[in-house]
Amino acid sequence: MLINPFRRPFRKNLRAYPRPMAVTKNHPQHRLNHWLKWMMPGLSVKRWLLMSALGVLFTALGLAIWLNLTPVSRLLALMGALLQWLTAVVPSNISGPVAIAAGLSLIFWGQNRTFGAITTVLNPDGDEELVDMLHNHRRLNKGPKIVAIGGGTGLSTLLRGLKKYSSNITAVVTVADDGGSSGRLRREIGVLPPGDVRNCLAAFADEEKLLTELFQYRFKAGDGLVGHSFGNLFLTAMSEITGDLEQAVLASSKVLAIRGRVLPATLSDVKLWARMADGRVIEGESNIPEAGGHIMELGCWPENPPALPAAVKAIEEADFIIMGPGSLYTSVIPNLLVPEIREAIARSGAPRIYVCNIMTQPGETDGYTVADHIKAIDRACGKKLFDAVLVHQRSPSEAALRKYALERSHPVFLDREEVGRLRRRVVIANIMDEDPDTGYVRHNHERLAGMLVRWFSRAAEVQTKMAHPPTK
Repeated sequence: MLINPFRRPFRKNLRAYPRPMAVTKNHPQHRLNHWLKWMMPGLSVKRWLLMSALGVLFTALGLAIWLNLTPVSRLLALMGALLQWLTAVVPSNISGPVAIAAGLSLIFWGQNRTFGAITTVLNPDGDEELVDMLHNHRRLNKGPKIVAIGGGTGLSTLLRGLKKYSSNITAVVTVADDGGSSGRLRREIGVLPPGDVRNCLAAFADEEKLLTELFQYRFKAGDGLVGHSFGNLFLTAMSEITGDLEQAVLASSKVLAIRGRVLPATLSDVKLWARMADGRVIEGESNIPEAGGHIMELGCWPENPPALPAAVKAIEEADFIIMGPGSLYTSVIPNLLVPEIREAIARSGAPRIYVCNIMTQPGETDGYTVADHIKAIDRACGKKLFDAVLVHQRSPSEAALRKYALERSHPVFLDREEVGRLRRRVVIANIMDEDPDTGYVRHNHERLAGMLVRWFSRAAEVQTKMAHPPTK
């Protein structure tokens, strides 16, 4: 069993996650907290300040030796006479502390102006102090290595929350989409569908709201442009320039300065097919939900596509693996149809959890329970891939239930006993948001990510205790 080396520092970093302050920047309490933050361990600042002070001392010593101490001795004699006069006028028990306070004030003032100038360059808007930027950067870099597997809006929602806990996040994304703008680009230009990759890149970005609006913008005019999103065209152009989608994503990540990595599960031109209960075989990711009926088997052409090596390596090195949320048959399982991906997950000793959808999806999971979702994944992979399932606790409002019922969608029922027979732990939490205007429900990215990292921390601690039982 693998031991998670990030458990203790991550738990400490989680406790140190910054909370909103009720005081303003000019408040004395805020100023005191600001200086105390510079004394916190792990910023790698104090050692370099001390190194600078030693440098000044050695430079002065070198000059004194080089000049045979002649001007220095005269200066010291002058300083000695001045100090004798000062102590005669003002007692040493007063003048000494005053001089020390003045010296320290000058040091702090100089350092404050220095760091302020650096902050102005790094953060022109001034919405974050330099010490907070350094602390967050260190905290996120020490976060666990997380791999999130899926696609669609569910995966991007998850990433939006997880990026606040770690910078070491890899999203493994399906490339089976053949509808909408992605499908058109796939058919007309021959590139892999960029839609799900686009959503994940936007979720990882610091300026998430602006970048999401830019990437999701769809052209309403223009010959051949109508219906295309800017983000899809951007990634398509990058693919043409760099040679493939993997390099396009890497280049885009540098341009957009995102915190994590987005990797396609495979670079093969994958096409999904589904065998229905009535014997029909439906081809194409966008056609499967529209076909109606019960899905018995899901596959792809070409069969057994090769995995992207970087995606396999990320799974092998992961401290925590998350599958979902997202459409079961068109977002989650397509990644697992890549043999090397599912084998790497099966071999991993990291905690693995599946985030179940809140509502059933018409055409894919009609009438499905939580256990039915698990069985579908096990059936597609032929083995157990995850240890626990995260389920939302409360039911949506009556208004939302009526709206979903008109669309033949209902809450996913938790059949706890059946899940237990499948040897999965159940994690229950309130992780839902309900839009008061539209009535649609979605996972709340902050509560979802917070619940997952807490579960990971506990699971990693249990693993450590099992690997190192207390000696009698």
